[in-house]
Amino acid sequence: MNSSNVKVKYTWKDKIKAIGPGAMITASFVGPGTVTTATRTGTTFGYSLLWTIVFSIIATIVLQEMAARLGIVTKEGLSEAIKKQFDNPILKGLSVFLVGSSITLGCVAYMGGDLTGTAIGLSTITGISNRILGPIMGVVILLIITRGSIRWLEKLLTFLVALMAAIFVLTMVIVKPDLGAVVKGLMPVVPENGLMLCIALIGTTIVPYNFFIHAISAKNSFDSTDKLELSKWDIYLSISVGGLITAAIMITAATVMHGFTVKSAADLSIQLEPLLGSSAKIFLSIALVAAGLSSAVVTPLGASYVLAGLFGWQYSKKDKRFMTVNIGILVLGIFVSATGFNPLTIIVLAQALNGIILPVVVIYLVYATSSKKILGDFTNSLFIKIVGIVISGITIVLGTTSLVSAIQTLLS
Repeated sequence: MNSSNVKVKYTWKDKIKAIGPGAMITASFVGPGTVTTATRTGTTFGYSLLWTIVFSIIATIVLQEMAARLGIVTKEGLSEAIKKQFDNPILKGLSVFLVGSSITLGCVAYMGGDLTGTAIGLSTITGISNRILGPIMGVVILLIITRGSIRWLEKLLTFLVALMAAIFVLTMVIVKPDLGAVVKGLMPVVPENGLMLCIALIGTTIVPYNFFIHAISAKNSFDSTDKLELSKWDIYLSISVGGLITAAIMITAATVMHGFTVKSAADLSIQLEPLLGSSAKIFLSIALVAAGLSSAVVTPLGASYVLAGLFGWQYSKKDKRFMTVNIGILVLGIFVSATGFNPLTIIVLAQALNGIILPVVVIYLVYATSSKKILGDFTNSLFIKIVGIVISGITIVLGTTSLVSAIQTLLS
């Protein structure tokens, strides 16, 4: 019997067990950058950029669902699917270079930021230098990844992220934000000098390499198209929680710290003092460590999955090339932390390359998941297709703006 004609009913226990690939994506984008950017946005512009979080989460849910469905139905990763679209060897080689280089460089930049954010959190508690703690945490993550003992860390990080969500949401309720201003912030308006923070907020959520990770992890987690509904449940819940955390951070910062200039990691904790009092600094430090670790564990996989698909490697630790990329990304991140090297140039370059690759990947996702030739009976509905086209247009504008800004920064 064709599985597409069978309606399977799943219990709540089934749905809870299905949580995994989507949670990994949330762990990836709720990093130190998200905590810092959301706080800075709240202190600088109040509630006026809340709409960017709503857009980012809706877009992420739509796009990650497309990527997951592509993986589950075709049993392939996004890299293979993109590569197969080009018969011309020159175009194929160009696509491999563009996708591989931009994603890898982006992962290196994000890795440096993840380790730095983790080190800042620990440094706030211990007083030990970032340059010492960053490499130590990098080595710890390296040992965890190479020894295959990642499951316990995933559970710990899931707990810490859930705790972080609860604390920020409770604080948001306690500080009693101006509900009228919150609703007004849902209207799409970019305040003066707010464009780059707007792009940063969206960019920390819609991350190109997460599409590649999700296609593979969903393919491995859900073995038949009957389980597409479980995949959707995982995506809707996990990514919505990530959006709730980001929104709560921005709202509490806007309510408690509006007009305050954030100069250090310790300043970030001020927004939690209404709930946690003197313990706010310690909790925020732990939150930064959890956010940094959750992203740092996922980031190397982004480059590994992309390159494995492009060059025909196994998506497994058994393939030495796959693990070499994992280790390489971590080692470069450790180098950044150890030397205190300011990764601005590489981040700007990654921003420029991702400004090119994000619209390309998004457009391909919408095309592939709308094609009956590729997905058969599992193509996008008309509504999702329209939403996908709108998101594609917006990513083109954002990508172009990001690229121009990056070029101007490099030239200056």
